[in-house]
Amino acid sequence: MQKDLKSIEDSGLKIVGISYDSVEVLKEFADKEKITFPLLSDPESRTIIAYSIRNKEMAGKKFGNVNLDGVPYPGTFLVDADGMIQAKLFVEGYKARHSVEELIEAAETLKKK
Repeated sequence: MQKDLKSIEDSGLKIVGISYDSVEVLKEFADKEKITFPLLSDPESRTIIAYSIRNKEMAGKKFGNVNLDGVPYPGTFLVDADGMIQAKLFVEGYKARHSVEELIEAAETLKKK
């Protein structure tokens, strides 16, 4: 999303990433990948659990030293200025991602409502 950040922001959207990774891991990733939008740490996966987006296929698996019980399905929530979810974009599995074009199209559709 970083490479398309200007297009995303020009469509009126703001990006915030949420991950179960620690603040330190997210900072290292952001520095390495030159990520400029906020990355929020949710090490206990409270957001993942609260939104019922836990990928149960990954339950009990490990990635290095990380227990993957809290891995979410890759997805995006479009949240309005009042904090209300207006749209959700999700894909099956854990490797695929929706395109930036799909994200912008969803935002444009919401503007027309």
